Amino acid sequence: MFESDPKARADLKPGTLYALCGEGEWIYYGQITPDKSVGFFRRRDCEVAAVADILSSPVMAVVSVAHPSITRALRAGRWSKLGRHELARSLQAARSVVQWPVGTLNVTVWEGEVATRETRVEDPAIQDLEIMVVWDAEQHIPARLVADFGAEQADWDVGGPVSRERKIREEMAKRFPDHPWHQLPPDWVWTDIH
Repeated sequence: MFESDPKARADLKPGTLYALCGEGEWIYYGQITPDKSVGFFRRRDCEVAAVADILSSPVMAVVSVAHPSITRALRAGRWSKLGRHELARSLQAARSVVQWPVGTLNVTVWEGEVATRETRVEDPAIQDLEIMVVWDAEQHIPARLVADFGAEQADWDVGGPVSRERKIREEMAKRFPDHPWHQLPPDWVWTDIH
């Protein structure tokens, strides 16, 4: 844990870099993007690394984090602001995300604020794209980073990209076959990786 600061406030200006306490006492890093999402780097350390080393690491995921939850995490000492730095090159472009309404297999792909195309959830071209969702900095992000980093077994119900969300829905259907809200549509295409 970092030092708590009861007066801390989230800084959402692009380039703001944060260190955060993840599961297993690992420190992960995230940088605010132009659309106020957080790009998390594929690195973790036991001690806070040098900024240049962090920013030269590849990006692991770019997700929307509830802005008030960043403030709460800073105040609790779960996140720590490392200052504002030049935005990592891989975080400068607009990202594509998928809007997947409940009860349908039809999805919309968005790039920035523009809907670019309609497709179905099993489309191979969208499997690595993020589902539109907002994550909580303290309650969701630590488990999400474990799942994305991939070194340890992650909780089965941690979502993220389309491919992982599809597996979660399949698992829910298997675990709760008597619950109509977990039943899959008859034209569901099962994932081939379990």
